[in-house]
Amino acid sequence: MTVLSSVLRVCRGFGAALLVGACLAVSAEAQEATPRPGSGLPPPAPLLPVWETSLQNFDQPIYEREVERLIVQFEASTGRPLRPGVKRKVGLKIYADSGAGLSTPHALVHAVIGALERRGFAKADIFLVGLNQLRLRITGFLPSLVTGQSAYEGHPVFVLESGRFFDPVWFYDSPLPTRFDPILADKQIEGVPGDSTLEQDRKSFLATPLFLDADFWINLPVYTDHPILGVNGALVNATLWNASNTARFFRSPANAPAAVAEMSAIPELRATWAFTIATLERYQFIGGPFFNSLYTVSEPRLWLSADPVAMDTLVLRKINYWRKRTGFQPVSDEIRTLEFAETLAVGTARSLDARLVRLND
Repeated sequence: MTVLSSVLRVCRGFGAALLVGACLAVSAEAQEATPRPGSGLPPPAPLLPVWETSLQNFDQPIYEREVERLIVQFEASTGRPLRPGVKRKVGLKIYADSGAGLSTPHALVHAVIGALERRGFAKADIFLVGLNQLRLRITGFLPSLVTGQSAYEGHPVFVLESGRFFDPVWFYDSPLPTRFDPILADKQIEGVPGDSTLEQDRKSFLATPLFLDADFWINLPVYTDHPILGVNGALVNATLWNASNTARFFRSPANAPAAVAEMSAIPELRATWAFTIATLERYQFIGGPFFNSLYTVSEPRLWLSADPVAMDTLVLRKINYWRKRTGFQPVSDEIRTLEFAETLAVGTARSLDARLVRLND
């Protein structure tokens, strides 16, 4: 493992936890440009495009065609072909944590898998990563307990809460309250040893398959609003839904947004994070992250971008539009998740309208 040489305390100014541990320091070598003078912060994020295609419907053949269109555009624009590297593996970070009705669509997942297989990845080398076994099973990502059949035969599906995919060296340290699950609160201590130490409870271990075992990984979130984070989407799926013992952050409206920003700024995670693909087949504008079909909207749009801040900002606009239209208050300006992430150069909302590039209008 590479020894990182220079620590940047990325939460400076947020009053929250520090990124600590042997490999969670931001090295000088990891910075792409000179930090802003006197700020101790990285330079502003580049203005990356958000590519959009329209979907005639939500069937798999349509997803396959439009996913291929988006990936070809990404490869042509960046000069980065999505082909097997030294590790010959690729990860897909799916979302199932709102339960049935609001998870990454299977048609989209299979379309991405097909695009990767056409580029040389073997079936067994394309793995899926999700957080909770129960939610992954009820949303169809794990085999049925009745039939034993799987929609992803031959593809490993890693369940992070099993505890098998964390490394004690890679952790995010925070003194915040521990062991709290905002989605299934009655399950919050299931499987948690009663004799865990305070030091253990303050650590959130990062899932290593995506940044240690894969050449790159693709983020496949689904969007909802969130009472603490504002938007539950690209940033949150890559961070709080991608580590252990993170639900505790939701007790604090101040610390949860900072935790998302800090974790998303970890250079090792970002180095292998190729891009995010998100569909607007169904997103929720109030009541999230609990699924409520009364407050969902469907748009025939598919996005790809390497800027998660831009994508989350675009959806936040849509969430606020639908909230106002249906008589609800917009997401509070006091929720600063996206602002914090932009401060750490994870992405940017600058010039966003000009960066939304429609490919098939």
